[in-house]
Amino acid sequence: MPKKFLVGGEWRESNEVMEAKFPYDGSVVDSVYMAQRQDLDDAMAAAVRGFEITRKLPSYKRTDILWNLQRLMRDHFDELVDLMIMEGGKNRKTAVGEMTRALQTIGVSAEEAHRLGGEVFSIDWTPAGANRQGFTRRAPIGTILCITPFNYPINLACHKIGPAIATGNAFILKPAEKTPLSSVLLAELVLEAGYPAEAVSMLNCWGPLAGEMVEDDRIAMISFTGSASVGWMLKSKAGKKKVVLELGGNAGFIVHSDADMALAVREAASGGFANAGQNCISVQRMLVQQDVFEEFADGFVEAVKALKVGDPRDADTDVGPLINEREAERVENWVSEAVRAGAALLYGGQRQGAMFPPTVLGQTTDEMRVNCEEVFAPVVTLRPYRTWDDAIAIINDSPYGLQAGIFTQDIKRIMDAWDRIDVGGLHVNSASTFRVDHMPYGGIKASGLGREGVKYAIDDMTEIRLMVLNLN
Repeated sequence: MPKKFLVGGEWRESNEVMEAKFPYDGSVVDSVYMAQRQDLDDAMAAAVRGFEITRKLPSYKRTDILWNLQRLMRDHFDELVDLMIMEGGKNRKTAVGEMTRALQTIGVSAEEAHRLGGEVFSIDWTPAGANRQGFTRRAPIGTILCITPFNYPINLACHKIGPAIATGNAFILKPAEKTPLSSVLLAELVLEAGYPAEAVSMLNCWGPLAGEMVEDDRIAMISFTGSASVGWMLKSKAGKKKVVLELGGNAGFIVHSDADMALAVREAASGGFANAGQNCISVQRMLVQQDVFEEFADGFVEAVKALKVGDPRDADTDVGPLINEREAERVENWVSEAVRAGAALLYGGQRQGAMFPPTVLGQTTDEMRVNCEEVFAPVVTLRPYRTWDDAIAIINDSPYGLQAGIFTQDIKRIMDAWDRIDVGGLHVNSASTFRVDHMPYGGIKASGLGREGVKYAIDDMTEIRLMVLNLN
């Protein structure tokens, strides 16, 4: 039987069914019922009712629910790992890593649920405020529409529902169409953990239909992770709602002449090809100072050759398939286009179905799509630069600004990079792919709006309420 969707705690069916397929061989894994327009309307109405319950939950209760959810997720750890492998083609190492992080995200959310405080402050800075006292607290805002991508379906959902539960908001989770199954189980666990049922919906539905909720006044906030084109389109429809967008990138990676070459090679090889490059902070544009370019390039290509490509169910696989064959064909076209325009294919480039191998391109130019757009695949470009200023200029010549990595031992150069590289997060002697789940995470320019990371998401999911007490 197809998996049902959840509307305010009620599991429902519909007349429309969608299959979920294993990207590695195209076989059908399972199927889900797809929510219809009336189901979405019912979910928003239920959330309004559910919010009247959740907003009154004391912090100890919200914390208990989150610890319950973490325990249940740990009990279903292997099942969730297998679902992510089968529906998304994620290799087992990466799926285990994602589940481990998801547990941490929910744990951090449980801790932060205790910290929704406020402040007491003086009003009497001016004569008009004499003998008055000010107080603030943070209050939940209502219903959060949580739209998640296919590449990290569990942890990125937890980055939205964890803070929503911690703050006492209702939420509607809309998973990516390509990876619907893991979110069904996650929603089951949220209910079992004890969050009020009317405040919880999980709607497998098509994107355009979900987009209609963005315009509805019953939604207080949109938290979206996905492509830049869709994210900014949704923001344009959101009106006065709060919007947090975690979008794409084409992350830069600078290796200066004083860098630890062995470290830089290791970080580049893992950072460029984790999750088959389907990562918005995946290393994409590698810039190496010309004096050490050949040394780094030789070591990097050898490291890439050592990566194991194949069946994501195999525990030793480093790089599995892309999400589907259409995406692999797109990447193949981008690489071929770059080679025809003069790029050198240093390694890889031969597609087989949805499998696209780790690929390294040299002699690329700024206008090639493998540089100026987000490739979202196991493809990196490798270019020499002459001066430090040249490297920073190249990194900044991008519509995106999510994260970047630099490799140097010079503290002045490090501080200069932090000041001048236009990204939301800079990683020193580390690849751009580094993330832990309590840090502020997000980008500038086309890469997004606002920050994720539990504490920072909580700021967006609450509003400051002021009270001034007149003691005259």
